Amino acid sequence: MLTLTDVTKTYGSRRALDAVSFDVAPGRMTGFVGGNGAGKTTAMRIILGVLSSDSGDVTLDGRALTPESRRRFGYMPEERGLYPKMKIEEQLVYLARLHGFTASAAQKKAERLLERLGLGERRGDLVESLSLGNQQRAQIAASLVHEPDVLVLDEPFSGLDPMAVDTVVGVLSDYAASGIPVLFSSHQLDIVERLCDDLVIIAGGQIRANGPRDELRERHSSRRYELHVAGDAGWVRDVPGVTVVDFHGGDAVFEVDSDDTAQAVLRDAVARGPVVSYTRQRPSLAQIFKEVVA
Repeated sequence: MLTLTDVTKTYGSRRALDAVSFDVAPGRMTGFVGGNGAGKTTAMRIILGVLSSDSGDVTLDGRALTPESRRRFGYMPEERGLYPKMKIEEQLVYLARLHGFTASAAQKKAERLLERLGLGERRGDLVESLSLGNQQRAQIAASLVHEPDVLVLDEPFSGLDPMAVDTVVGVLSDYAASGIPVLFSSHQLDIVERLCDDLVIIAGGQIRANGPRDELRERHSSRRYELHVAGDAGWVRDVPGVTVVDFHGGDAVFEVDSDDTAQAVLRDAVARGPVVSYTRQRPSLAQIFKEVVA
């Protein structure tokens, strides 16, 4: 478990992080989202030891992080960090060797990662000759080649087309499934919603929401339901405790004043004829984000 506890960082009069606390659980993907300047990159750099905090603690399994323990972290910064005039495969082998792997083991790990990330045919290309999307995949490979115990990725999906996103999502999901904590930031909320198990929303250096994705959706959902019936759904307007939001023929979206009212609507619908569907609407991550940072 990677844990941040009351981490604070100030630049002059500006407080970049204000008592930030959250966990990144083993075997789970934690999405870290916030607007520009919210504090995501600062928090990640403190986790990696690139920056020091003014106060607070960052621990792994209850122990303070050290330079040695951080060597077992995989980190992908938002900025490009690879040698542009070095071949991709040579660079991955070099990075693996820096972490103590033998030449043959480093070679195998580099080959395997490049194939999994769809870069096998480009292994002999210079980094600077790659498209921005392929450079991004190469940088992700660089963060994984030493088989890290913790993975921290800053905007890993930036510049990737939909097929490349699916490839990277598959690779990262496999790493999380192996039991390591994975923390990643992204502005692409649809990807975060699809991929993450847990969610941390930060704004103005403060954590605004934090927890399992589905729990957050439940916590921020209203009593809004969507009904589809074979006939006309106009009768919903007359049910006590119901406020209709949208209505068209056999489709109605409405809010109720209680769970009992929601059940009453369903009973009435069944009594009147075939019910195609009846579902409680859950907010999207984008809707939750707008609500908590407003």
